[in-house]
Amino acid sequence: MGDVHFSSEMTRKGVVLFLFWTLSLISLSCAARLSVSRQKLQVQNHLNRLNKPAVKTIQSPDGDIIDCVHISHQPAFDHPFLKDHKVQMRPGYHPEGLFDENKVSDTDTEKPKQRSNSITQLWHINGKCPQGTIPIRRTKEEDVLRASSVKRYGKKKHRAIPQPRSADPDLINESGHQHAIAYVEGDKYYGAKATINVWEPKIQQPNEFSLSQLWILGGSFGEDLNSIEAGWQVSPDLYGDNNTRLFTYWTSDAYQATGCYNLLCSGFIQINSEIAMGASISPVSAYRNSQYDISILVWKDPKEGHWWMQFGNDYVLGYWPSFLFSYLADSASMIEWGGEVVNSEPDGHHTSTQMGSGRFPEEGFGKSSYFRNIQVVDDSNNLKAPKGLGTFTEQSNCYDVQTGSNGDWGHYFYYGGPGKNANCP
Repeated sequence: MGDVHFSSEMTRKGVVLFLFWTLSLISLSCAARLSVSRQKLQVQNHLNRLNKPAVKTIQSPDGDIIDCVHISHQPAFDHPFLKDHKVQMRPGYHPEGLFDENKVSDTDTEKPKQRSNSITQLWHINGKCPQGTIPIRRTKEEDVLRASSVKRYGKKKHRAIPQPRSADPDLINESGHQHAIAYVEGDKYYGAKATINVWEPKIQQPNEFSLSQLWILGGSFGEDLNSIEAGWQVSPDLYGDNNTRLFTYWTSDAYQATGCYNLLCSGFIQINSEIAMGASISPVSAYRNSQYDISILVWKDPKEGHWWMQFGNDYVLGYWPSFLFSYLADSASMIEWGGEVVNSEPDGHHTSTQMGSGRFPEEGFGKSSYFRNIQVVDDSNNLKAPKGLGTFTEQSNCYDVQTGSNGDWGHYFYYGGPGKNANCP
């Protein structure tokens, strides 16, 4: 009889345990479903904020969807300070002394065969946006889901800035970012210009990127750094492919809460109907073949104080209103030009993600990537050659930089490298 009592007791306990685990699993599954639907709702809300109603939609051959959005409906105007902002359709002033980009010397062997005006964006093949609208690359659900969180979508990681004076190896390793740059500091700067050779570097891991850009910096390298950035990048995480794309970035607090890539938050006000931020650039340079480059100019309008951006000779893209910044509301204290990659050290080795063309600077034109005609804007709104140009790279065996100057290219440098190699294990 005792045995029967014991086994029924065991049965009761078993049933209780079974019910407990079943209920736990149900509640876990409900919580998981709730969490997934909450995330889906978050993503959907974010997409609704970013993707504004389109006047016209253009399908790009690379899979992008370009929405032509009325200029007054763009994401910038979600910013509370821009509710009553009157869009400036042109800058008050251009900098004096813009290089004549079309001046070609017959005897110069180092001159690219193709000029920057032969570069276009892939989506142009299938149409263009009407006047009074701006082209915006549509953000898709999978774009946002690739980010670490909805909040971090379209943002750089904290401490992604090249800090030439820093010899602190912890800082270098902590950020996982590597650079090969030229820079100037020690003065007040009101803009910068460069013509940048365009390539399509290979990326080893989807969470890595390779970019070539200019940085306009104000403040310290602490928590309050102001930065305006523009150039080209390959970023599978951000765009879902390995295409070379035009991009901009801004932050007023060292990449913490403010700023973003392109038009992925409110800030930059675009006025141009022909160029889409984040869209693919085409064609790109090939090794020992045709070379292509893009010209980028960013400058502070002395009248209104906004920071304007021009792409090539013909496209004034728009501006960052000065109120977005603290230090840059006045001027920049440092300008940098060059390449940046993320080294996530896959398998404990240096990444083989390429910077620039993936070749070292000493290989020269047609093989190594370059920045040419680099200039700064001074306090009289004049474009000038940079004084006291320095260079910086964390590991020159992985990525390097070499400067030079001549009559036609002004101040220039070759930069980049293959990443992992025999001298960069």
